[in-house]
Amino acid sequence: MASPPSSSSSACPPGEVPFRLLILEMGTGYDQHGQDVTAAAVRACKDAICSNSIPAFSTGVIPGINKEHMKLKVKLGVPHSVQGGLDLQAVKSVFPYGEIVQLEVVDGGLVCSSGVQLEDFGDKSDNCYVVNAAVYVGY
Repeated sequence: MASPPSSSSSACPPGEVPFRLLILEMGTGYDQHGQDVTAAAVRACKDAICSNSIPAFSTGVIPGINKEHMKLKVKLGVPHSVQGGLDLQAVKSVFPYGEIVQLEVVDGGLVCSSGVQLEDFGDKSDNCYVVNAAVYVGY
């Protein structure tokens, strides 16, 4: 099992961006029709960030730190068989601000039957794709 991003910048390996973890957001996204793993990944990221507010970046709680200093590390659990169809630029576009310093795709998620194939919805099969997202927010 992989370790989460470091919450301290003191022991940062050469070439790695220092990162101080403030919050972890998690989400799940589905694409039931059309077999679009990117749609599922985008929904997972939106789910992770949609019900959170991080006022520390705009209120001065952390002296000298504002949203321009925000860094994101994003980890996606995506079914291995469909990882090649993932559009990482579309996933990155979900985040309104913050520098994405790491975007990692690992085997995960799920391919399951939606129970129905609807050609009018662009279905090529009855597969449903599920993607999980972990969004580490820090500075």
